[in-house]
Amino acid sequence: MKLWLAIRNAARGWVEIVRNQGGWREQFSLSGAGLATALAIYFFFAFIAIGYGSLGSGMPSGIGVAVNLLVQGLAISALLIAVYLARFILQLDRPVLEMLVPGIYALVFYLIAGTILASIGIEMITLALLAVGYLFYRLGRVAGSWPIGVSVAFAVLTVALLVGLPMTLYMLATPAGSPI
Repeated sequence: MKLWLAIRNAARGWVEIVRNQGGWREQFSLSGAGLATALAIYFFFAFIAIGYGSLGSGMPSGIGVAVNLLVQGLAISALLIAVYLARFILQLDRPVLEMLVPGIYALVFYLIAGTILASIGIEMITLALLAVGYLFYRLGRVAGSWPIGVSVAFAVLTVALLVGLPMTLYMLATPAGSPI
């Protein structure tokens, strides 16, 4: 049950990040093992979201699930791109795991909230994007110790990549001129 303990600790850590409390680092395992745990939790919830989303039409084949998990993994790529881009532009040498591990747990929240809100109405996903954007802003302010403007830019970039990467992949995979 270490995964449930990791989820509980991550929730506590995020409460401390949002409240700007100093003990948030102790709630996350900021190591390779902590990163692997966060990734396992993310892909577990991604699998659950795929199953929930396919309740009306049936579960996709094994290859379909793998492709869907690959598309869900683009969110982690978006976070990674935003973190490395911010580090490069700001010339920072902070450990990447301080941003990446809590960021993956924020993506787990986005995945859960987005799945629930999408069942209400597809336009409700905007609320999940706004919420995760705020979490990325707080991540930049607290974990990155960045000024307000840089944290806002980081949050906007990450959310834009969250939305843009799957759309770009879809456009590249769809032949030109085919009916949608």
